[in-house]
Amino acid sequence: MTWRWVSSSVVGTSHIQNGARLQDAYAVSELGNGCIFAVVSDGAGSAKFGAFGAWLTCRFLSVRFREWVKRTPELPTDEDLSSWIDELRVWISAVAARRDTVPRQFAATLAAIVVVPDEAVTLHIGDSAIVGRKGEEWEVLCWPENGEYASSTYFVTDEPEPRLNIIRHPREHSAFVLFSDGVGDLALSHLEMAAYTRFLDPMIRPVDSATGEGHLVELSAKLAAYLSGPSVCERTDDDKTLILITGG
Repeated sequence: MTWRWVSSSVVGTSHIQNGARLQDAYAVSELGNGCIFAVVSDGAGSAKFGAFGAWLTCRFLSVRFREWVKRTPELPTDEDLSSWIDELRVWISAVAARRDTVPRQFAATLAAIVVVPDEAVTLHIGDSAIVGRKGEEWEVLCWPENGEYASSTYFVTDEPEPRLNIIRHPREHSAFVLFSDGVGDLALSHLEMAAYTRFLDPMIRPVDSATGEGHLVELSAKLAAYLSGPSVCERTDDDKTLILITGG
């Protein structure tokens, strides 16, 4: 199985106006033997080191999955994955202590997927999302979760423990899309609680028809230009991260 993907992360217009930096982070890694891993993390705007927390989250899980696949062909158990999140939280706590602050200042969401030939596993905390294409239809694999109050959500650093969802999916999908909440209003129909096909189909089509493998750099640059363009920014002023993956 070969994989190809397009990815981009752009700063939102509201952050540009406020002089804030990009709070989103992401990573995509081919793990060998037909496996691929992808993750999106959105640092909390209210957290001083939210962007760093998002980067730490993506970096930690990318390394863990790469190391795991080198040792065994089987995916980690739910208990293994939960323990990795605990390790991540300990790491963030250590980084926070060195900066004389608290883990909450590194608050970030998490939406990750690892795909092997016969299974896909998603890990999810917060309001980012993952969808998969099954046949001609798009299914929401991880729906965004909001917190108790308006415009709030859940984070890796939440106490006493994060609201972690681990879901195992049969290997029935030919494409996957991951995105931060800045893309959520474009890719999801919140009224119908469903993926928005009229957005997803045109976005994935160039990736489906591409002849290359791995990271498609030129298409990724075009995606960045699109996400930064007026047609998108008129609808959302938040940071926007989008990963489009196809395999065959």
